[in-house]
Amino acid sequence: MSRAPLVGIIMGSDSDLGVMSQAASLLNEFEVANEVRVISAHRTPDVMSEYAKTAKKRGLKVIIAGAGGSAHLPGMTASETLLPVLAVPVKNDNHDHEALWSSVKMPSGIPLAVMPENGAKNAALMAVEILALSDPLLTKKYQTYRQSLHDEVISKDSLIVSEGWEKYLRG
Repeated sequence: MSRAPLVGIIMGSDSDLGVMSQAASLLNEFEVANEVRVISAHRTPDVMSEYAKTAKKRGLKVIIAGAGGSAHLPGMTASETLLPVLAVPVKNDNHDHEALWSSVKMPSGIPLAVMPENGAKNAALMAVEILALSDPLLTKKYQTYRQSLHDEVISKDSLIVSEGWEKYLRG
């Protein structure tokens, strides 16, 4: 996308990219300009701080921050900016739920919207909802998307009712 990014997608490690790329892909579908960066709260705290502090001045409206393990990136980013920060706790096979607990236990006064584990798509949709508050075209696209989810469920229900669940499962 050649337009200035409105959403920053940051992650603590490139190992988080498989999850976090889902946010970028969905934002691309909505034609929301975004940028994707690897910024570690522990290994590059100065870069993280500068990114968060300059985000608004650079035109960002929302930051989606994903990290696994101790997952300090979302909360530390939120502490350095006044923009909404959406946390994506990245759950890997070799970790328990540390990333989720790290995000949901933020202290009072520094808000952080926490998505489900590996919920990068939900984070992108939340970013779309936020941006749609001041963008009628994006509001229309989001309404169409939500209607498509509705229609898909109705269609599947209709097939199960008409064909029976056994035949539906066999494909």
